[in-house]
Amino acid sequence: MPDAKIEIKVGAVSFSGEGPGEWLSKQLDKVLTKLPELTKIAPCDEPEEAGSAGAATANNRHKKNNVTLAAFLKDKQATVNQVRKFLATAAWLQDHEGKNRVSTAEVTMALNSHNQGKLTNPGQCLSRNLSKGHAVKDGSQFYVSDDGRAELGN
Repeated sequence: MPDAKIEIKVGAVSFSGEGPGEWLSKQLDKVLTKLPELTKIAPCDEPEEAGSAGAATANNRHKKNNVTLAAFLKDKQATVNQVRKFLATAAWLQDHEGKNRVSTAEVTMALNSHNQGKLTNPGQCLSRNLSKGHAVKDGSQFYVSDDGRAELGN
């Protein structure tokens, strides 16, 4: 039975082992000595689900979206029309936060926490985006559809 067990992860590099403490310590030292080289070879990226094009697309959006919500709304011309503002905020949350699904409450909280004003009726904004095909309902949450992204110019 092993008397020591360790598991560490630094960026994309991980090491786990179990065995006699002295042996395990030597193995860990070897990994730590090579760590600078290993992190250059395998930089830390967000993991993608194997064979999931949707995960890859979401990760690419997440990586290129370093803008504030205010700038994103202005860029998408979504500062006046509440239905468009709701849609753009949902898209920003998906891109910026890397979320697959968003709730109406999350959209409302994002607008409020980023000082972008309140929506008169967020539920109605979602309903209108659903009816236009710009969003797709999934249980109690939803996601911005490809048509919705096209509407925003993504």
